[in-house]
Amino acid sequence: MDEIALAEACANGDYRAQKRLYQLYAPQMMGICMRYSSGVPDAEDVLQEGFIRVFGRIDTFSGKGALGGWMRRIMINTALQRYRESKKMHLVRLDDSEVRMQEVSDDVLSSMEADELLRKIQRLPVGFRTVFNLYAIEGYKHHEIAELLNISEGTSKSQYSRSRALLREMIENDNKVSERAI
Repeated sequence: MDEIALAEACANGDYRAQKRLYQLYAPQMMGICMRYSSGVPDAEDVLQEGFIRVFGRIDTFSGKGALGGWMRRIMINTALQRYRESKKMHLVRLDDSEVRMQEVSDDVLSSMEADELLRKIQRLPVGFRTVFNLYAIEGYKHHEIAELLNISEGTSKSQYSRSRALLREMIENDNKVSERAI
């Protein structure tokens, strides 16, 4: 069954098609939810809410583009909406002196295991984590992030820069701990 036929069957209330859609896309969507969440229970809540929205809006899927991409946007928006509603999404303001403003080299990030990087991203303050995910992983531009989160473009850039600096500190601290263990 192709994506359009699967979406149509889901829109018609076909339970087996809905189950199939969930089985096909839940692992990928869970990865997205994990990046915006502080842990598995929170990510599972976002995933469940996201799939409720997917099934509620599946009749609007036009077939232009991939079904997975359409669902991805819904999951991201669900995660963002969840944080807006719970008011957890306060942006952290730190003096520049509190964070070493060095860039994380792309080599360091690319050599890390995906699970290890995810754990570090999840340790970031919510605002940092959200901006980092939207910019570095999802590919949004700072002006788009500013609009999505109702912040200024400068705040988005600052949050991203500081999130990278905090990730660098986490990586360096973890490397120091593992060097001492040897």
